[in-house]
Amino acid sequence: MKELGARPEELEPIEIASRDEITSLQLERMRWSLQHAYDNVPMYKRRFDEKGVTPSDLKTLADLSKFPFTVKDDLRENYPFGLFAVPREQIQRIHASSGTTGKPTVVGYTEKDCDVFADMMARSLRASGVRRGDMVHNAYGYGLFTGGLGAHHGIERLGATVVPVSGGQTQRQVDLINDFKPQAITVTPSYMLNILEEFLRRGLDPRASSLQVGIFGAEPWTNSMRLELEEAFDMHAVDIFGLSEIMGPGVANECVETKDGLHVWEDHFYPEIIDPETLEPVEDGQEGELVFTTLSKEAMPMIRYRTRDLTTLLPGTARSMRRIKKITGRSDDMMILRGVNVFPTQIEEQLFATEGLAPYFQIELYSTETMDAMRVHVEAAGDGVGDADRQSLATALATRIKQQVGISSEVLVGPAGSVARSEGKAKRVVDNR
Repeated sequence: MKELGARPEELEPIEIASRDEITSLQLERMRWSLQHAYDNVPMYKRRFDEKGVTPSDLKTLADLSKFPFTVKDDLRENYPFGLFAVPREQIQRIHASSGTTGKPTVVGYTEKDCDVFADMMARSLRASGVRRGDMVHNAYGYGLFTGGLGAHHGIERLGATVVPVSGGQTQRQVDLINDFKPQAITVTPSYMLNILEEFLRRGLDPRASSLQVGIFGAEPWTNSMRLELEEAFDMHAVDIFGLSEIMGPGVANECVETKDGLHVWEDHFYPEIIDPETLEPVEDGQEGELVFTTLSKEAMPMIRYRTRDLTTLLPGTARSMRRIKKITGRSDDMMILRGVNVFPTQIEEQLFATEGLAPYFQIELYSTETMDAMRVHVEAAGDGVGDADRQSLATALATRIKQQVGISSEVLVGPAGSVARSEGKAKRVVDNR
């Protein structure tokens, strides 16, 4: 695996600034953002007034706790453009969610917002080990999803070469990787497993590919999957974090030289961790729900947006800016079965630890006459695995889940290829209750 890492002369001054310099800039920008939201977004003016606070009440960063939260339903209730803080004519780009659970959430960007987006993606790519002149195979989906275009403009801003493949057409993805020989790939981790599967199906050695680094995001994934992908491709697997409500990909990123958590780009996004029950801020180092306030966003400022992601805020290492622990669960992904909290990533960990199983799974929730129950659909690694061996694998995984997660589950091991593949974000849980 090639050694990658940033050279000091490549870093922006703010990336290695002192904490005093960072917090001074944050306070200045936060005052602007609160005032901008209060003056230009009716919902925020109403919320601030109801809570009895004004932007001038922010004397220190700790005073942010006086201000109200924003949640995803606020975007749906103000669909489509009710949270825009500038006239619609000043919006350069619009992105939106799929709206599969109701009205889509819509976000907008001014020209300056798009510049910040490209800059933060370029910073994230550089932290991942990508350099000017490198080629990046971009397999994030293009369109209303922020991933494809967000990564695309960041790659160009960095001065790298973008291959705008988008998602799907896995055979073509492998063709282009083999023919164009990119140094990096941006893709969801679950879809990278599909690309790996296609390499192996063709009898190609993924370790012989040109890929030196994969930048994986858009869904929670575990360190077990990181090791699987790094070993399979002989490349670095680096985590990127973002969400459309705040910007898109590039809100935080791991540094390839340490891979010890994601540095939040705190000059544009202010992170808090709150107790999801009391909603009170917790100290750095304690786990809770991640909350963001945008510091420079013109089109659609977000004040204390509850991400539902569960993580911990830690001091900086390779950069001065604070880190968040790798996110492996969301409060709204959590399943509660017989009083036990279960996250899909916990099942993934046990799957990777069970030899003989392929790295694909889907959880089915269903109800019996007396309780809710969980069934885990997985598949055997390789063809020709008989029924008796599949049953033995099922027992092994069910035992691990019981011992490590604390929940009884039914495990069904199908033949190779039996678990549905995704071409973007993986659908890990099917709720049939």
